[in-house]
Amino acid sequence: MKKMKITVLTGAGVSAESGISTFRDSDGLWENHDVRDVASIEGWQRNPFLVMDFYNARRAQLADVRPNPAHMAIAALEEEFEVTVVTQNVDNLHERAGSTKVIHLHGELTKVRPENCCNEYDGFSEETVFDVGFEPVQIGDVAPNGAQLRPHIVWFGEAVPKIDQAVDAVESADILLIVGTSLQVYPAAGLYRYARVDTPIYIIDPKDVSVRDGRVTHIKDVATKGMETFKNILKSK
Repeated sequence: MKKMKITVLTGAGVSAESGISTFRDSDGLWENHDVRDVASIEGWQRNPFLVMDFYNARRAQLADVRPNPAHMAIAALEEEFEVTVVTQNVDNLHERAGSTKVIHLHGELTKVRPENCCNEYDGFSEETVFDVGFEPVQIGDVAPNGAQLRPHIVWFGEAVPKIDQAVDAVESADILLIVGTSLQVYPAAGLYRYARVDTPIYIIDPKDVSVRDGRVTHIKDVATKGMETFKNILKSK
């Protein structure tokens, strides 16, 4: 029997319970930095040393955190369903929890690339992207092609190359589950609109959501507790 498809869209709230801070909850600051200074292409061009140091610190922080029960519960859905995780998070906690199909919309913290590659000119090819784990990277560290290495992160002012893959995942979903995102950061915030008209949508978030859609069931709770509620809903069907 063919498995039902669940597409899970996750945001910062799913990793917050692992101790990873978010920037949307603190007036545009991320670890006491203005996000435009550390998460925009202009910030990189203006002060690459600051940006590189910032992501080295985030990478080191990631080494010390672990997936929480929400990550584990999402991964466990694969026992009964075909699951695709579409995440706005740059951490690797979904993979470390056991999720096998993860689309990272905003890049991956543990990876770097030459600053002149993986763009519109090469079709956003990831052939030159490589994993550095939790190790630091410095200004002056270059790729084999001689270009400066940069974090493999999608910054403000840059295209989101995997948005089409995300749209496909939402369009094919039998169930859409949204966890830990306030649906404020576009283009990810509009992805739910691609769900089929008969696809139920579940949103797990402790805050009020602005989505007005008859398909939506809002589970008003943090990610870990909300996933328990969601699992119980699945069992009752």
